[in-house]
Amino acid sequence: MQTLKRNWVRMMTTLSETDLIKFKKWLKSHLRMGPVTVTFTKKDGTERVMKCTTDATLIMFKDPTILESKGSTRKVNEDIIPVYDLESSAWKSFRWDSIKQVSFTL
Repeated sequence: MQTLKRNWVRMMTTLSETDLIKFKKWLKSHLRMGPVTVTFTKKDGTERVMKCTTDATLIMFKDPTILESKGSTRKVNEDIIPVYDLESSAWKSFRWDSIKQVSFTL
């Protein structure tokens, strides 16, 4: 197994809009495949390291219909990404522009 890490601080501030879209797709795809460790800066300025995923097989749903978002009238905030925190067993989120590092194991 190999662990890949990448420091995104400088990259995130210099990405073009096209590259940012690619990065978001890339990270979302890895989150769907399994655990990803994301280091980011919280709103209060502290750094947080979170092992998270959006892989339905790893999420402990109390209500299996939670995955179904069809017909939702809730506005989607494109600045944040909702993820399932595997250590606290709860849904959390972070801002795209606060990501400092991403790592996962192949």
